[in-house]
Amino acid sequence: MFNKILIANRGEIACRIMRTARKLGVNTVAVYSDADRDALHVSMADEAVNIGPAPPRESYLCGEKIIEACKATGAEAVHPGYGFLSENAGFALMCIENDIVFIGPPAAAIEAMGSKSAAKSIMGDAGVPLVPGYHESDQSAGRLARAAAETGYPVLLKAVAGGGGKGMRLVQNEAEFGDALAAAKREAVSSFGNDDMLVEKYLSRPRHVEVQVFCDQHEHAVYLFERDCSVQRRHQKVIEEAPAPGMTESLRRQMGEAAILAARAIDYEGAGTVEFLLDADGAFYFMEMNTRLQVEHPVTEMITGQDLVEWQLRVAAGEPLPLEQNQLQIHGHAFEARIYAEDPDNDFLPATGSLVYLQPPPESRHVRVDTGVLQGDEVSVYYDPMIAKLVTWDENRERALGRLARALSEYRISGLTTNISFLYNLATSEPFVRADLDTQFIEKHHASLFHTSNDARVRDLPLASLYLLLRMEQSGQDRVRGDDLFSPWNSSSAWRLNEPAVHNGAIVLNGTEYDVPVVEVGSGDQRRFRISAAGKTVLATGELKGNELYADIDGYRQRVVVVPHDGMFTLFSPAGAMQFALARPDYGEEDSQSGAAAFAAPMHGVVVKQLVEAGVMVEKNQPLVIMEAMKMEHTIRAPRDGTVTEFYFEAGDQVSGGEDLLKFEPA
Repeated sequence: MFNKILIANRGEIACRIMRTARKLGVNTVAVYSDADRDALHVSMADEAVNIGPAPPRESYLCGEKIIEACKATGAEAVHPGYGFLSENAGFALMCIENDIVFIGPPAAAIEAMGSKSAAKSIMGDAGVPLVPGYHESDQSAGRLARAAAETGYPVLLKAVAGGGGKGMRLVQNEAEFGDALAAAKREAVSSFGNDDMLVEKYLSRPRHVEVQVFCDQHEHAVYLFERDCSVQRRHQKVIEEAPAPGMTESLRRQMGEAAILAARAIDYEGAGTVEFLLDADGAFYFMEMNTRLQVEHPVTEMITGQDLVEWQLRVAAGEPLPLEQNQLQIHGHAFEARIYAEDPDNDFLPATGSLVYLQPPPESRHVRVDTGVLQGDEVSVYYDPMIAKLVTWDENRERALGRLARALSEYRISGLTTNISFLYNLATSEPFVRADLDTQFIEKHHASLFHTSNDARVRDLPLASLYLLLRMEQSGQDRVRGDDLFSPWNSSSAWRLNEPAVHNGAIVLNGTEYDVPVVEVGSGDQRRFRISAAGKTVLATGELKGNELYADIDGYRQRVVVVPHDGMFTLFSPAGAMQFALARPDYGEEDSQSGAAAFAAPMHGVVVKQLVEAGVMVEKNQPLVIMEAMKMEHTIRAPRDGTVTEFYFEAGDQVSGGEDLLKFEPA
């Protein structure tokens, strides 16, 4: 076993690897960019080396700096995690040339699977079933268009060097082909430096099922069963589970043996994942092989009881696989939900900001939280916006899913937008509960997954009002000066002579302002607040202890957490998270733009292309600007007919979230 390894990655995967290394008595070296100087993975490591500025190409993607850090610290091996350099054959060769062990497959295996078209050819020759399509070298637009027509619409355009849904477009008909090809190529160049494409037949209701394989240096190979990763957005996985629902032992064995056949075809070593499309008729087709550890590997660990990072280290150190195929068994069921800083209601745009409040659910043998952030950390524009991976396990799918829903309801984050409420809606949706899965799950069930539960939020208005009242009283007590603590001038209780104490205020919830008048009744221990909201009146009392509100609403007692941030408040209750604000008085200010609407950048990113000229009339929904953030493209469209009178940025410019991109005059 190694004495010291360097983890060439960041965030939760770096922390995950360090936990196993520490268990095995292996010392660890972290690398970090200027943006990650105070990151959790840096403090967890035994040593840490700064490798440059925040942009990945100047730090985490710079192989030479990683090698220098290994030499400076005496690290014998490099674990690349996933992403960054994990599937970079050149970096794997660089490690070998410098007598450093690359904890991953041979460079030739990475190179063979690095091109989707080459991988298809290799797998076809090895007898692994393939999806019909075009995987050849002629990359002219005309040849690709003919291939799409020959394959039959709808088709998928996929970057040959791609992954994670980047450089991928679904094309429904010939009229869409040109624009889709241009967009896929732009995204592919940005993400992988290669805009070559392949064309595949689009299956209407496939499931995405992948098989975990492991090979050692002694010609041993096993599969650690399968994971269902069908539920995706932007072709990226959202919730994964193991084993796949409805999987028969016969089909499991067929897919596992096909996965090992794929691994042997490229003389594989270490952890790998062979991804298949599973059609409704039980036929399965090779899609791609990921030559690294997968983000969703914890669900496999939970159902097998094996530490896959430990297996990686042992195999890289030359040891044989810990177990043979007949010694591996499935125990129970596991789910993984990816907690992201993103806005599901705005096409899953990445979000940035500070984790003002962060309280994950308590961990146990049933609940696991893999994360690389702490309360107060920043989610920046430079890296993937994943906050954590929430993993649950139990004896069967129903119980494991129940634990996932409960853990999501207990996951509390404020300061930025997250996908937690969306994940809860997904995990509790009736189609997901009955495992009616396919890769179009989110699109098919959009209405039920994206509901805002506004009725439930409105029901929590009395809680919000009670919190604001008690907070105001605490603030007033903190500001009391002088000897007369009972002076009405030091009171914030809305006291009036010979009249009931009345608070007239309004709360803004989901963009709607609600009048919430409050009348104080009784006194002393009998003091209550009569709160009227959304046509209902309740009697409430409570106590505020820090961020915790102990409330009694019409005899129903509960404890909720409320966190203030940036003039807003986030209330965490059994119904989920609710953001609200105290309505501000309307002083009648005029719109300073006199009718011209400024378009704000929805996130930090780069302007890729301006699609119209200033001064030209445009139609509603016409694309105006393409932005890129975290290697994903986002198109800014016209909300109505009008004219773009001025652009404030050019292609290639960096833009901060909230900055005005252009000036628009409605028709």
